[in-house]
Amino acid sequence: MGLPVSVLDLVGMRSGEPAGSAIARSVDLARHAEQWGYRRFWLAEHHSIAGLACSATPVLIGHVAGATRTIRVGSGGVMLPNHAPLVVAEEFGTLEALFPGRIDLGLGRAPGGDFHTMRALRRDFRQSGDDFPELLEELRTYLGDERPGQVVKAFPGQGSHVPITLLGSSDFSARLAAMLGLPFAFAAHFAPDLLLAATRLYRVHFRPGEVLPRPWLMVGIQVIAAETDAEARRLFTTPQQRFLRLIRSQPVELLPPVDSMDAIWAGWERAAVESKLRAAIVGSNATVKAGLASLAASTGADEVIVVTDTWDHAARLESYRRVAEIAAELATPSAELSETPGVR
Repeated sequence: MGLPVSVLDLVGMRSGEPAGSAIARSVDLARHAEQWGYRRFWLAEHHSIAGLACSATPVLIGHVAGATRTIRVGSGGVMLPNHAPLVVAEEFGTLEALFPGRIDLGLGRAPGGDFHTMRALRRDFRQSGDDFPELLEELRTYLGDERPGQVVKAFPGQGSHVPITLLGSSDFSARLAAMLGLPFAFAAHFAPDLLLAATRLYRVHFRPGEVLPRPWLMVGIQVIAAETDAEARRLFTTPQQRFLRLIRSQPVELLPPVDSMDAIWAGWERAAVESKLRAAIVGSNATVKAGLASLAASTGADEVIVVTDTWDHAARLESYRRVAEIAAELATPSAELSETPGVR
């Protein structure tokens, strides 16, 4: 068995196109990912960001799960401070009832939007995310077996034991996941700074429990694979332009690749974008194989969550196909434990 790989999708839109077209591409990608052996297909939660159609994450999860047969589908992730834990439990309990054994619940503590969006979501703008452990405990109560004296229950949801993974880009969720014995996913696809520190902390402090007997570490990473290094780097200018537009507070629609970014970004902008994307693995099969092997060796990753955004849908599919073949050739120390309870 090779290195387990999964997909993270933000449902990127092209300029002027309806959201339905972007969603249709995501469904097509999920169907191909299922054929190519990807473990799971996760959808992000972002709000009030022009160019991304992933705000109603549970709705998209149900749509994708209904269009596929075996691949696990879930959130990468639901930003828990935005929602009442009871509602999240009911939504994902319903999804689990509809698609038994195929639903994942990845949880983050970031707002997934700016100050005004937080207010519109009815979240207390004074919250800092420090109450995330309490919200998580409440949610786990609704998804777990009913407790003696429990007054509020989630129907559906109670007793469903939907697998939970904590997501993060710092050491906060790494520590919490380790303490609770939960899987942890690090968001190196946009915040690589603390990758090695957080993943090491998670492994060192992990406490085995009812969910996992050993750590299960996932790493989210930008990957573009193509016939040549040069072609992959050209395709990579699409996500580079997206991050540049995010810095400029512009819509982040998918833009066609360009031969060079030199005429598009200023010096400080280039440094900012490259800092955010410096963990990306971009190139030919040989380059991507070396990059994935290095990532697995340096972090001890049990699974890689691949983020690939290109303007051309065919190029995106081709990249994911190549990555699936490459990952199948990579051995990992934990491959024989890939069916660990709680990870599924």
